[in-house]
Amino acid sequence: MTDEVSPWLVVGLGNPGPEYAGNRHNVGFMVADLLADRMGGRFKAHKSRAQVVEGRLGAPGPASRRVIVAKPMSFMNLSGGPTTALRDFYKVPVGHVIAIHDELDIDHGALRLKLGGGDNGHNGLKSITKSLGPDYFRVRFGIGRPPGRMDVAAFVLKDFSASERKELDYFVDRAADAVETLIVDGLERAQSTYNS
Repeated sequence: MTDEVSPWLVVGLGNPGPEYAGNRHNVGFMVADLLADRMGGRFKAHKSRAQVVEGRLGAPGPASRRVIVAKPMSFMNLSGGPTTALRDFYKVPVGHVIAIHDELDIDHGALRLKLGGGDNGHNGLKSITKSLGPDYFRVRFGIGRPPGRMDVAAFVLKDFSASERKELDYFVDRAADAVETLIVDGLERAQSTYNS
């Protein structure tokens, strides 16, 4: 059981800049944006090379938790630097860090939540694990595998297809719900509700 006093750090992974905004690789940013909306906050530049929003998630009252939602502005493969700087600045225990990222090995829109593990070739996770170690939470957002022989790098840096976009808002909303459940009710409850 985690302590209820320390803040949580939720890091949405993606690449900064409008040309990447709709990419599959930026789904972590999309979920972070929705969480910021729910907290009623606006992203502000932070000295850690990230955009951050501070607020609370969960029902008002004793159940709500202090949360920092961040979008590293360092490009995906350097996410560990800003994440570690934020963790240190806000004094967040590693057991209260959540990374939201795209996952090739899961069907489009499906979610898997877990604590620790490998990086599965994901450069954002690789960078965070190098800085923090592996013992942080991951909210893995399925984007599926590229069609045919399409290069993986090209696939993740392409925008979601028109058919994928039809349900994208629903899936992003579900991922934000999963993050909230993880923070307020713990991993087991979040997994049993959202893992697919």
